[in-house]
Amino acid sequence: MGVASGCKTSNNADEEVTGAAFIDEPINGIAWRYLALGDSYTIGQSVDASDRWPVQLQVELEANMTTKPFENVTILATTGWTTSNLAQALSNSGYEEETWDLVSLLIGVNNQFQGVSLEQYEVEFEDLLHRAIAAANDCEERVFVVSIPDYGYTPFGEANQAQISGELETFNASCKAIAESYGVAHFDITDISQQWPDVDGLIAEDGLHPSRLHYSLWIDSFHDSVRALLEP
Repeated sequence: MGVASGCKTSNNADEEVTGAAFIDEPINGIAWRYLALGDSYTIGQSVDASDRWPVQLQVELEANMTTKPFENVTILATTGWTTSNLAQALSNSGYEEETWDLVSLLIGVNNQFQGVSLEQYEVEFEDLLHRAIAAANDCEERVFVVSIPDYGYTPFGEANQAQISGELETFNASCKAIAESYGVAHFDITDISQQWPDVDGLIAEDGLHPSRLHYSLWIDSFHDSVRALLEP
C-alpha cells in the first residue's frame, strides 16, 4: 500500500510518515485488498452475489488499473444491520487485525427505519469511520463513504415517501459532514435512488432493494474517484 501523510508505513506499523506521496502499490505488494462494510445494500439483498455493488466496483477497478490485481472483495454486511450491529460484527470478525488497501462504509438506513436517534447514529457512525481508517493502515485517503439510498422511492416506501425522504436527508447530512471532517471521500448516490419510478429497472423483485442496474449506476458515478484513491 502506498504511504501518505498520516498513513503508517508497511515496514513499521507504529511509525507514521508525513509529507510523503502515495506509492500506487498494495501493502503486500501482490494484490489489492478491499473491505466493504455495511448492511443489506452492501451485501446485495435480492441480487446475485456478482451483482453486489462492491463486487461490481472491484471488477471495474481491476479492469482499468495499471498496477496489481485485486483479491476478491471481503464484505462484512447483513440485511437489517444498524451501526451498532455492524460495530459488534466488526469486533467479532478479526478484520481489524488485518490491513486493507481500501475500505468502504455504507450504513444507517436501519437506524432510520428502526427509529434509532440521529444523535446515536452520529456517535456510532463516527466510531465506525475511525475503525475503518485504522483498518486502512491509518490512511483516510483509502477510505470512502457512500450515502444512504432513499427507499422512499420504492414500491415498499412510496406511501410514506415524504417522511422517509425527510428523515434520510437528515441522516445523510450528518453522514457527509462526519466523513468530510476526517478527510474521507463521500459519494452521494441518493439522487440516483430517487430516480424510481421514472427510470425502469431500478428496483429488485422484492420491491425495496436496488437492482443490478441500480448498483451499476452507483459504480458509474464514483469508480473513477475510487480509482484515484489507489492510483493518485
